[in-house]
Amino acid sequence: MATALTTQPDESNDTAPHAARIEHVSKSFGRPGAQQHVLDDITIDVAPGEFVCLLGASGCGKSTLLNLIAGLDEPSAGGIQTPGGRPALMFQEHALFPWLTAGKNIELALRMRGVPRAGWRPETERLLELVRLQGAYGKRVHELSGGMRQRVALARALAQDSQLLLMDEPFAALDAITRDVLHEELTRIWSETNLSVLFVTHNVREAVRLAQRVILLSSRPGRIAREWTVDIPQPRRIEDAAVAELSVEITEQLRGEIRRHGQH
Repeated sequence: MATALTTQPDESNDTAPHAARIEHVSKSFGRPGAQQHVLDDITIDVAPGEFVCLLGASGCGKSTLLNLIAGLDEPSAGGIQTPGGRPALMFQEHALFPWLTAGKNIELALRMRGVPRAGWRPETERLLELVRLQGAYGKRVHELSGGMRQRVALARALAQDSQLLLMDEPFAALDAITRDVLHEELTRIWSETNLSVLFVTHNVREAVRLAQRVILLSSRPGRIAREWTVDIPQPRRIEDAAVAELSVEITEQLRGEIRRHGQH
């Protein structure tokens, strides 16, 4: 097995050909002799401004890979580079501090980034406007709907001013209509900001609607099973015929992986 390399941002090259480079990454948990092999030999490049979805059944290691890229854990083997600096990470749960207002939750990220205090309020207002929550600065978390909370969480992630946004099933707990609206908003924000996005989901249609490229992970351990380039023009809708057609193809491949690994 190759020597493990710690996830490292590389800020020395402003014209890097990738936003993230994952090279032969493997990850195991547990004691020697009783290890659970979660990821095996994952190699992915995410181009600047690219939107990539990681797709796979529950337990295939998608979230583990995202945590490695975010620097929350280290790979057992292989290396990860994020030339634009530390990525921003958005979780499935909003993870907002309930004792802070929406605005103060966002300002916390600005403070940790080292933005001078005088710039907190105007930048927070700009981010709230970007996620279409104008006027929500003083709202408490309990006053916000689920979709609004996720918008604040997205604004907080954007406040980190990273070139790479990692999203771990951020819309999975939302109802279908709210999720549909946030798909539109995320696509708009991505196109306006030229962010690179690595988005984890187990929802095939969500992946096809959002991504320029869909990567399917197998299970136990997670390996790259196949990938698709999505040439459907944006904006897309989840009920579009082209989205449905590609979703059927990917779903069949996913079902095959699930059968192959004995999952239900």
